Amino acid sequence: MASFIDFAFREEYERVKILGDKLSDIDTLINWEAFRPIVKDMYDNKTEKGGRPNIDEIVMIKILVLQEWHGLSDPELERQITDRISFRKFLGFPDAIPDYSTVWIFRERLSKTGRDKKIWQELQRQLDAKGLKVKKGVIQDATFITSDPGHAKADKPRGDDAKTRRSKDGTWTKKNSKSYFGYKLHSKEDIDYGLIREIETTTASVHDNQVDLTKPGEVAYKNKGYFGTVSKGFSGTMRRSVRGHPIGIRDILRNKRISKKRAPGERPYAVIKNVFKSGHTMVTTVARVAVKMVFASFGFDLFQLLTLRKQGVI
Repeated sequence: MASFIDFAFREEYERVKILGDKLSDIDTLINWEAFRPIVKDMYDNKTEKGGRPNIDEIVMIKILVLQEWHGLSDPELERQITDRISFRKFLGFPDAIPDYSTVWIFRERLSKTGRDKKIWQELQRQLDAKGLKVKKGVIQDATFITSDPGHAKADKPRGDDAKTRRSKDGTWTKKNSKSYFGYKLHSKEDIDYGLIREIETTTASVHDNQVDLTKPGEVAYKNKGYFGTVSKGFSGTMRRSVRGHPIGIRDILRNKRISKKRAPGERPYAVIKNVFKSGHTMVTTVARVAVKMVFASFGFDLFQLLTLRKQGVI
């Protein structure tokens, strides 16, 4: 019976394939099996808390990518996987679909073990192995990932025992006279291929210039918010006026050149927020938001890899 159902799914998918399935094209871009040892190591004993998951580890990783691609809550994610045959095909037509609590537990375990960072490192290793190493320079920037502040006053911490959805770790900040509550995604994109290469998640009140994702030897292009800080790489930071010391024509022209270099750095945020709908989060801690940002950035890099393949770069 199971084999008949599987055959029926595959036959039905052929109709979808004719119409075009981007997920199928993306599926072949990387070696998914390389992530299995990373996740498998989280389950190091046979107890209830450490035993093997009922769902294949690679399926679980792909599910988290799907979730960020489509901006889905855990319950909606379960419904969409059940309903959409292209999702099923991307997951390899698994025998069982995890419920939303299983997805939450898997994501939580990633945040507590730090394996999300190892997954990100493996993705970067595969990008380098494809010959997509940083060559001309990088762009560093940051964007707000908003969260629900609840009804408490801005200066009142939530506390571990609170029963509201207000974020535990989120903080308030202002930019251009507009207030934001939640978190901030700091990222570094390479100029050569438009791929996100480094990320860090903080609360919203952490200033951009407190995070340096560059490496020694890299040319790092940054906006005026990073002015006055020392970069580990070669500084391509835009300059700004300070009280009593306006910038001259040379610095104005230099800023224009840097601005052109930095322009592509806005694309990842536009995709993550406007296409993936991942600019607002319902999770409540920095560690949990960091996991979601890993998979949102992972998803962006896969989409960019597909573009590079179409361009004949890879």
